[in-house]
Amino acid sequence: MKAERWDGVYSFEDSPFIMEILTGLRDERTGPIAFRKGLVKLGRYMAYEITKTMEVERVPVKTPLEETEGVIVKDRRNVVIITVLRAAIPLMEGLIKVLDHARVGIVSASRGKAPKFEIEMNYVKIPKIRPEDTVIIADPMIATGSTLIRVLEEVKRYGRAKRYVIVGVLAAPEGIERIKRAFPEVEIFVAKVDRELNDRGYILPGLGDAGDRAFGAPLTSSPA
Repeated sequence: MKAERWDGVYSFEDSPFIMEILTGLRDERTGPIAFRKGLVKLGRYMAYEITKTMEVERVPVKTPLEETEGVIVKDRRNVVIITVLRAAIPLMEGLIKVLDHARVGIVSASRGKAPKFEIEMNYVKIPKIRPEDTVIIADPMIATGSTLIRVLEEVKRYGRAKRYVIVGVLAAPEGIERIKRAFPEVEIFVAKVDRELNDRGYILPGLGDAGDRAFGAPLTSSPA
């Protein structure tokens, strides 16, 4: 579904299967193993849908009986997936099952507390980006947009791509607005656009902290 409020923003609210996966992710009773599997599954099916927007080439193919016409998804050969640690790891795993030619970059970006939400990036490994590439940035939660704006700024230092696509599970309208103001050309694909942010910068109704849900909450202080 194309969002009415923004150009280049798409959700999958018309897909019962994707909505069923999202329901499992939202459920507070869903444990880390099932949560990770849900993100992998969601990444895979969203990648299938993204290939529908890619450039294709018609090619001849000879079957055991006769020659016919086949299709190659040309853009699938030129993909860079940027994984925002740590919550996006399972989502990337799903994406790469379909986009199996992809080169992969890793970015560690952490968001500070409200109200400033300052972004700290202390690990960046991004391959060279070519003019024919589709850059897909995987981050499950598009909340304030601060992290993704900072990631996009960093990614563009490595070359200019044909397309820039953000893939997430949920987005808040506030985050979409900020990203589209900063980078109007960026496309956004999410399972659903949720209602709003709370004063701590969490999406409502949301699904909580995706990183903690997938991998467990970290210690708040150093172990003895």
